[in-house]
Amino acid sequence: MTEFILFGTEGCHLCEEAEALLVAAGLDFTSRDIMASEQWQADYSVLIPVLWHAQSQSQLNWPFDSLQLNAFSIAIDTGDCLPTA
Repeated sequence: MTEFILFGTEGCHLCEEAEALLVAAGLDFTSRDIMASEQWQADYSVLIPVLWHAQSQSQLNWPFDSLQLNAFSIAIDTGDCLPTA
């Protein structure tokens, strides 16, 4: 099971940039379109792209770069990542 979910939507150039960063980092993730769920729209419409880690219930909001992505991944691996509200 993929633990990372990238929330975005079709036609979002920032979401495309985030996806490219995740691919370049070799991170295993699943993309989800927020338009598929009213709850996702309510939660993420002004935040996308958002990288969500299911197990820790932590998220990394845009903007982020490869260094921030790496730090987020390390924090999750070491258990230093706190859940977001």
